[in-house]
Amino acid sequence: MISPELVSEIESRSGIRLLPETSAVASGGCIHLSCLIHGEDGSLFFLKQNDRARIDLFDAEATGLRLLQESRTIRVPRPILQGSCGDRSFLLLEGLHLVTDSSDTASENLATALSRLHGTKAPDELFGLNSDNFIGATPQPNSPTPSWADFFTEHRLEHQFQLAAGLGRTFPNQNALLQRVHDHLTTLEIQPSLVHGDLWGGNASFLKDSVPVVFDPAAHFADPETDLAFTHLFGGFTPRFYEVYRERHPAPEPERETIYNLYHILNHFVLFGGGYASQAENMIAKLLRQL
Repeated sequence: MISPELVSEIESRSGIRLLPETSAVASGGCIHLSCLIHGEDGSLFFLKQNDRARIDLFDAEATGLRLLQESRTIRVPRPILQGSCGDRSFLLLEGLHLVTDSSDTASENLATALSRLHGTKAPDELFGLNSDNFIGATPQPNSPTPSWADFFTEHRLEHQFQLAAGLGRTFPNQNALLQRVHDHLTTLEIQPSLVHGDLWGGNASFLKDSVPVVFDPAAHFADPETDLAFTHLFGGFTPRFYEVYRERHPAPEPERETIYNLYHILNHFVLFGGGYASQAENMIAKLLRQL
């Protein structure tokens, strides 16, 4: 699970003394090899590994976690060290004892923390980020852009259409859809806000005192509704969560959720293929009727 060479590399660079015999495989995720491991002082760490060539994934994840951490709005695992050793790349994170918590208190805390996160505005008033990252394992371009309509159509939807085309798949009316979406988003007054970027139920949890924790971000500055839209796509969030969040941020027009989730469905097609193509086609047809 963790080689002696990697243990030595981490210890020499961080000063942390690990106990390799405590290493235990961590469940969840399909991109990296992950484990929990203790240090000599009793601290818990979460270690991710991948091929050496995929260090870019860990660099981007650490950048996103630090960005969320610096907002002082929501708890994230603290990134400690990333790098490479031999044929492996790695990311060492603070280990947290996470629990399932569906209580109203937990849901209210998560909604409040997410609302605070979305209150963090881009200092340069630009959408995107000064570095690219990933949505899952898919490259996600973040070129800073003053217009939300330009940013989302070019760096989100059009980008995914191009990736799909590289796999030999084009979608009916995709160019017409891009124009309609751009025209619609141009009518909205949206400030660039800090978002998690990959906020589904599997990327949020709680500490034992109902403190919310989010992880595996694809952080950037965007319309906060991109986060809320994705929470609906694969579930994991309670009705009370939405009630509390909507007390602070009223729900937008329903087609905006479809626009934003089309990006994720296209990405799932790029990653996994299968029925996501027909789901994307249905969403495109629906939007062309609505916009």
